[in-house]
Amino acid sequence: MIFTQDNPLVFTIKDRCRICYTCVRECPAKAIKIEDGQAQVIVERCIGCGNCVMVCSQGAKVYFSSIDNVLNLLDKSEKVIACIAPSFPAEFAEAEDYRLFVGMIRQLGFYKVVEVGFGADLVAAEYKRLYQSEEKGYINSDCPAVMYYVRQYMPDLIEHLAPVDSPAMALAKALKKKYGQDIKLVFVGPCVAKKAESDLYDEVLTFAELRKIFEQKSVSVDNAIPSDFDPPHAGRGAIFPVSSGLSRTIGEDSCGLENRIIIASGRKGFKEALREFHSNGMQKYHLELLACDGCIAGPGITNSDSVFRRRLRVERYVDQKMQYFNYDEWKKEFAQYVDLDLSREFTSMDRRLPMPSDEEIEAVLHRLGKYTPQDHLNCGACGYDTCMDHAIAIAQGMAEEEMCLPHTIEKLHETIEQLHEAQEALVQSEKLASMGQLSAGIAHELNNPLGVITLYANIICEEVPEDLQIYQDVKVIAEQAERCKKIVSGLLNFARKQSINLRQTNLPGFIKKALESVVIPRNVEIEFKNNLHNETIWLDTDQMMQAITNILKNAVEAMYEGGRLTIELEEAEQDFVKITIGDTGCGIPKENIDRIFTPFFTTKKQGGTGLGLPLVYGIVKIHKGKIFVKSNADPVKGPTWTKFIITLPRNPKKL
Repeated sequence: MIFTQDNPLVFTIKDRCRICYTCVRECPAKAIKIEDGQAQVIVERCIGCGNCVMVCSQGAKVYFSSIDNVLNLLDKSEKVIACIAPSFPAEFAEAEDYRLFVGMIRQLGFYKVVEVGFGADLVAAEYKRLYQSEEKGYINSDCPAVMYYVRQYMPDLIEHLAPVDSPAMALAKALKKKYGQDIKLVFVGPCVAKKAESDLYDEVLTFAELRKIFEQKSVSVDNAIPSDFDPPHAGRGAIFPVSSGLSRTIGEDSCGLENRIIIASGRKGFKEALREFHSNGMQKYHLELLACDGCIAGPGITNSDSVFRRRLRVERYVDQKMQYFNYDEWKKEFAQYVDLDLSREFTSMDRRLPMPSDEEIEAVLHRLGKYTPQDHLNCGACGYDTCMDHAIAIAQGMAEEEMCLPHTIEKLHETIEQLHEAQEALVQSEKLASMGQLSAGIAHELNNPLGVITLYANIICEEVPEDLQIYQDVKVIAEQAERCKKIVSGLLNFARKQSINLRQTNLPGFIKKALESVVIPRNVEIEFKNNLHNETIWLDTDQMMQAITNILKNAVEAMYEGGRLTIELEEAEQDFVKITIGDTGCGIPKENIDRIFTPFFTTKKQGGTGLGLPLVYGIVKIHKGKIFVKSNADPVKGPTWTKFIITLPRNPKKL
């Protein structure tokens, strides 16, 4: 059967996919693409090994089901032959007598039940002739997944693929010769890739699918009538499904061939053997490869016993079979098919993706936060063996950056930190908004009596001689009333929501002007960094100058023993700019961070009204910006410092 993207051999049930990347890790062909967080099988890259099906704990990876097609075939045709792979003892442990298993299949309505092991006998003879007649090494072609891998990802080795049919294909040709060309053939075995191997079979069932048919038809060992396989009967080929099965089928008279045969299985083993074969001068050896750990561990097997127990059952079946094996009868049967053409040709199906440039790979690595070899954790959480492999897959469009677990966790931590800061800012904003409303009300109520006190105090001062004590007392009253008026004015500034007079401003120049208006002691070093690409911003320069200079003065005062004052300008997201003003002063205690923008709160021992930073907060807010503070005041945790971070839109009118 031909499989396409619309009719895939292996595919994903999206609702079940939990994005664990196990299928990516286990796919030897890297035929799984992660797109929008979903693991999709790329049909043209898939080799049908079924590893993804076996390892997916959620059942999100499934293969094409042939159950309905086989049942329809049995209903429509009287001559349907079941061709049973020799690994059947590994799956159907309940049928201790293999004849019960054969009887169960006959009960489904099959015309004949034949062992694919006979095809393995035919193929083994071809391999023996091939190995002995030529010096170059060959790669066995009886495992369709390995065959597809070579054709698609190592096409340079196609000439080394043994030009011999698989046992299933060889048996199909033998059966058509024996029973006629009009018969219908159904292969039954552990392999998913067999579904796409050849058109010699009308349908292909896995053992798992056969079990489902048994359940639908209520067929079991309890109601089965024991029956033997139909001819042609298998000989040594019954051992074919285990690792080294081909070598053992060739037999003891292999004339030393066993010294030239390298055996490897499993998704890593067969690939490593192919790489060594390709690069290390091993091309005089023959490779006997299986994509699974033997056909007794294929994706179409549901038996949960260990691989060793399954292998033991196959070995036991072969021993019992050979104990009563009629070699002369088998030899006569075998002789009838010596003229069968079991040759096969292979063409390239190159599916290799273009390798990205070094620059593209480096750009991806940098986006993942990997700048040095030490940054390459190679943890495998993404499904790729190394960070480099993952970066290449991203550049090829086969993977996503979010698959990198350490990088994603780091971004998550940053997001959580930003969320925490936003929550703190929201709480602070709500608190200050309430304080602002209260302050505005108090300020308006106090302004009138303060004005009256100031007025009458000044009148008394004008009418009383300056040498009297009462003059001095009234003058103090006037001065203190004036001070109260300034405090009230500060409260109004904190709570104000008046319009601002915006003008286009060069921000670096504005900051330098603010620095010039502040007295900087000689023991304070200034470091100014301008990382802006666009230096233009719209500000109410008078108000913002008041805010910036206030922060600068506080920073200088915090460094009473000297230190470094840093001002950094940089781009922020969504056309915002960020102003960071830092100092190496005494720091702000953690318990005070949430209170510094609260009116009347001050840590200054003398002369502090506690209205400076609330005024700064109000000015930043009317510019539709944000301000928050980071600080360390505990020398045990390292050097003390404070940073005021102000984020402003380039043009508040656009918001």
